[in-house]
Amino acid sequence: MDEDFWVRRSALLTLLPGIRRGGLDHERFERYATPMLAEKEFFISKAIGWVLREAAKQDPAYVAAWTRGHLDQMSGVTFREAVRRLPADQAAPLQAAYRRRQGHASA
Repeated sequence: MDEDFWVRRSALLTLLPGIRRGGLDHERFERYATPMLAEKEFFISKAIGWVLREAAKQDPAYVAAWTRGHLDQMSGVTFREAVRRLPADQAAPLQAAYRRRQGHASA
C-alpha cells in the first residue's frame, strides 16, 4: 500500500464508476478497504463509507454483510455512510449492534 493516504483514497474511489455501471468489484474493494479500516485518517474512512454507500444502492445484502463482519473495526463516519442507503430492515440491526459496540444502550 502506498504511503500517501491520498493515493490510497484515490484507489478506493476508482471503484465508484464500476459500481455506477453495474456492480462493485468485491475482491478489489476488500483488498483495498479491509487493511485501511484501522486508519484514523478521516478522508480514508469517508472514502470507504462512500464506496459502501454507493454499492448499497445495487447490492445492499453485500454491504450489510460486509459491514456486519467489520463492525468492530469501523469508524463512525465509515459506518454512517455504509448504512445510509441500506433498506431499514438491514440498517436497523446494524445500527443497534454499532450502538452496543459503542456502549450506548439506546439511540
